[in-house]
Amino acid sequence: MHHKIFWLFFILFLNITNAQEKFTFSGTVFEEKSNETLIGVNILFPDLKTGTTTNEYGFFSITLPKNNYIVEISYLGFNKKIDTLILSKNISKNYSLTDILESLDEIVITSNSEKLDVKSPQMSVNRITSGTIKEIPVVLGESDIIKAITLLPGVTNAGEGSSGFNVRGGAADQNLILLDEATIYNASHLFGFFSVFNPDAIKDLKLFKGGIPARYGGRVSSVLDIYQKEGNSKALHFNGGIGLVSSRLLVEGPLKKDKGSFLFGGRSSYAHLFLPLFDIDNIAYFYDLNTKLSYKLNRNNNIYLSGYFGRDVFRIADNFDNTYGNSVLNFRWNHLFNDKLFSNLSLIYSDYYYGLKLNFVEFDWNSGIKNFNLKYDFKHYLSNKLKLEYGLNSIYYKFNPGNIVPTTETSGINPFKLTDKYAFENAIYLDVNHKVSNAIALSYGLRFSSFFRLGQNELSTYKNNQPVLFNNDLKIYESAEPTGSETYKRSNIIARFHNLEPRLALAYQLNENNSIKLSYNKISQYLHLLSNTSSPTPLDVWTPSGKYTKPQLLNQFAVGYFKNLNNNRYSLEIESFYKTVKNRIDYIDGANLIANNAIEQVILNGKAKAYGLELLLKKNKGVFNGWLAYTLSNSEQQTKGRSVTELGINNGKWYKTPYDKTHDLSFTGSYQWNKKLKINANFIFQTGQPTTYPNGQYEYNGINVPNFNGRNTDRLPAYNRLDIAATYTPKPNKLSGWQSYWVFSIYNIYNRRNAASIAFRQNNDTRLNEAIRLSIFGIVPSISYNFKF
Repeated sequence: MHHKIFWLFFILFLNITNAQEKFTFSGTVFEEKSNETLIGVNILFPDLKTGTTTNEYGFFSITLPKNNYIVEISYLGFNKKIDTLILSKNISKNYSLTDILESLDEIVITSNSEKLDVKSPQMSVNRITSGTIKEIPVVLGESDIIKAITLLPGVTNAGEGSSGFNVRGGAADQNLILLDEATIYNASHLFGFFSVFNPDAIKDLKLFKGGIPARYGGRVSSVLDIYQKEGNSKALHFNGGIGLVSSRLLVEGPLKKDKGSFLFGGRSSYAHLFLPLFDIDNIAYFYDLNTKLSYKLNRNNNIYLSGYFGRDVFRIADNFDNTYGNSVLNFRWNHLFNDKLFSNLSLIYSDYYYGLKLNFVEFDWNSGIKNFNLKYDFKHYLSNKLKLEYGLNSIYYKFNPGNIVPTTETSGINPFKLTDKYAFENAIYLDVNHKVSNAIALSYGLRFSSFFRLGQNELSTYKNNQPVLFNNDLKIYESAEPTGSETYKRSNIIARFHNLEPRLALAYQLNENNSIKLSYNKISQYLHLLSNTSSPTPLDVWTPSGKYTKPQLLNQFAVGYFKNLNNNRYSLEIESFYKTVKNRIDYIDGANLIANNAIEQVILNGKAKAYGLELLLKKNKGVFNGWLAYTLSNSEQQTKGRSVTELGINNGKWYKTPYDKTHDLSFTGSYQWNKKLKINANFIFQTGQPTTYPNGQYEYNGINVPNFNGRNTDRLPAYNRLDIAATYTPKPNKLSGWQSYWVFSIYNIYNRRNAASIAFRQNNDTRLNEAIRLSIFGIVPSISYNFKF
């Protein structure tokens, strides 16, 4: 098998090379003011109508025939640089780009906005700049990455006031969220009012909805890949903002000029400080810290140390304390073996912690998940037509489902520890970017993943290995009684899984401005989030696949048409997708997920499917720019009975998932009124979230009891909202020293009371059932002052 693969790549290599003498042109592209490397810079050769882009660390490499060339170096928001290249030998050359300071023709969002992107087989990918994120009106005036990406096609919010997001009909736990390659397990602050990402510290953001390269794995819906800035290695700079409920400050500067840099950023909310003025004992606030150290050892070696620490605190008087948050640390070493081979070695630690203190019952509860990750990735620029990316990674997990500790000697609670779980996940991958001809480009790859559920204490055993039983008399599922338990050494393997995950993407260029693209993904997800809510909450617990829980398996197909219009002033993307997921967890009616030491007793393996059509029309240049996004989709789940006598969940019928949104329309626009004033607005319309209403009621002992039919057969009212914001810069021509601007925004300007949920209860006076609508936000005005120097 191995020798066949070798000969396949050898033949491909021969087909794209010839006797003509060739040389390699490589280097790194920086921002001139800060020495920050730039991701995705276009290195174009107009005469050849070809080129390349810089990688995640600003490095590029391209091999061309011996000749003299004109090379264009271009990047959004920066002045284009044109250079003459005499390629008679291998050349390494770095470039610095200057930002466009006084231009109104600014592109604020990119996704296939350059001609080179039309040629690329990469599809279902969106990229948003930090500047765009800061201009989008959001609740309470705090810029938010998660809220920004929900304005893109195929992406919906998990509910108002939630930082979770759903991609192409998938659940929130099916999204892989990476910050400098480290996994973020909960992306929310203040139960979803803010996300954990500080826009000031963010350098680059990409969302993969499909066509996901083989270097990514572990989640079946999407990948949100975020990189932090490296810091300014030329001079000390500050920037930040002061808002009504939170403020932020970022400091960056040189460790050693032009060789090393540091970055420290912090945010905190402080609305709780004013609550005592109104005799309110409750407290809710968050804080987080971003840090990064970068150092260039020599031309071929760079090292980075980056980290994030965030905490949320929620307190109700002296009775209830809740603390949760993420901690990540990543050490990376970039090494350039030669002008064609680039590598990155990463050692990553990630920790999500959830703590709960209930003083009125005198006990503490804590849970969480930790992982250690070793990654080694290579980018091999074989030729202008063939580029390889390959590598490996190994992740060790420790899951703490929960630990209860009494806080006083008089507490009536006994100490109780849910059984810790351990797992080991490995993967090797190969991605190939292959330019077959001027019209056809391919990206294909293979990922081999394996997952080992390691030994633990007291794993319950069941008759016929069935932890869930079906009661034929009552026609309901019930938890089985364990027949005993088994204890394993940590080195033992309880369950093992292996999966091949092929990836394929193809682009066929009809002409300079039009292309058709196809993609296929197969992805495995070995972790499951135990949650019976549609939106992630801090109390949700992650659990690994094992003896009773199988990994989720995705198959996704997508096809799209892409067009640049009017010299890239406009662009149009139309995509259609279809995906299926095996082994999607479903819950039996009445499932209890909190403090459950045998979670397998309340879950069954089902399946899910989603399909839809996405449209994105963008205006990329001019005093007015923005985009219109529309998605028409369907998302369903099914859990059949395991035998002919079982009914399954929802009688074995397909039902709408909680994140199904038939219609999702969003508009985002930005108008540069003059140099001092910019107006931004966004409008959102979504089909109401699926829910289950009672279809009748009966009386029992004088109490009216509602009766429910199938799952998610009803919907909340349709959701819609209009937000506006104005950015005022008092001195737009001031390019040094203290620079500042104000942002005035109104969230939900026409004060629509969108329903977050509708609950039913019995009226104490009439004794009749009544519907109660919960709305989180009405109209919310805000103001913030932002500065840099």
